[in-house]
Amino acid sequence: MILEAPLLSARLSVDYRNKQGVLRNLVLEIRRGEIVGLVGESGSGKSTLALALLQLVQTKGATLQGEVIFQNENLLQKTESQLRAIRGRQMSVVLQSPLTSLNPALRIGTQLREAWRAHAKGTAEECTAAVGAALQSVSLPDDEEFLKRRPSQISVGQGQRVIIAMAILHRPALLITDEPTSALDTITQSEILALFTRLNRELGVAILYISHDLLSVASLCHRIAILRDGEIVECATPAVIFDSPSHPYTRELIAALPSRPQPKSLAPSSTHFGEELVPSNSSYQE
Repeated sequence: MILEAPLLSARLSVDYRNKQGVLRNLVLEIRRGEIVGLVGESGSGKSTLALALLQLVQTKGATLQGEVIFQNENLLQKTESQLRAIRGRQMSVVLQSPLTSLNPALRIGTQLREAWRAHAKGTAEECTAAVGAALQSVSLPDDEEFLKRRPSQISVGQGQRVIIAMAILHRPALLITDEPTSALDTITQSEILALFTRLNRELGVAILYISHDLLSVASLCHRIAILRDGEIVECATPAVIFDSPSHPYTRELIAALPSRPQPKSLAPSSTHFGEELVPSNSSYQE
């Protein structure tokens, strides 16, 4: 039996000029259609990993070593022009705050149309159809009244849905979300998590869900990777992470939770994603 190659396979080390070893030989794999949660405390390297996968960490003055194999191609060997064709089309990102991700001076419709035209050539009708489909996918209206609003005229939750709609305009294979619910109230957080589940199921998009909230990650993800000081120390299904964690740091995280999820609230079971994925040459062990 021939196993399908991972959608993304990364082995990375990242150093900043004023801080070495932000990521240290980090190993991460994501399969097609899989939701992987990345959990770690502040300063563990979560956002650096997101930027590194997108080949944007270099803009922060960092040096990167290793490889990022995405759809069987090493992104570290791509030119900036080639990377721009991948970002936003095959691999998209949803950041923490829609208020800083959206241009406050431009109308919502203008920003969505510009995002579509950045990676597609077509008629105005095709653009309108794509924007409308993306908005409907995230349960937002696609009428002219909404499209004419500016970011200051919509709620934070609606703003985050606009960012997600922008990210899925071109049906990417991988969606990277960096603390996408931290600026939202509890009810809106739940709605966004449900939205990611639906997008994963209906569009088949793989998701890297980065968060410090282990409980929300457990409710959403097929596997959970635990990041500590620039290294992934453990990667397994939610059931394994909560019932029999192998690393002391993982056990500390679980012990610090005010409550733990019941088995029925863990990530939906899946035969395809039910097995732990640990590369044979990785260091996912104590």
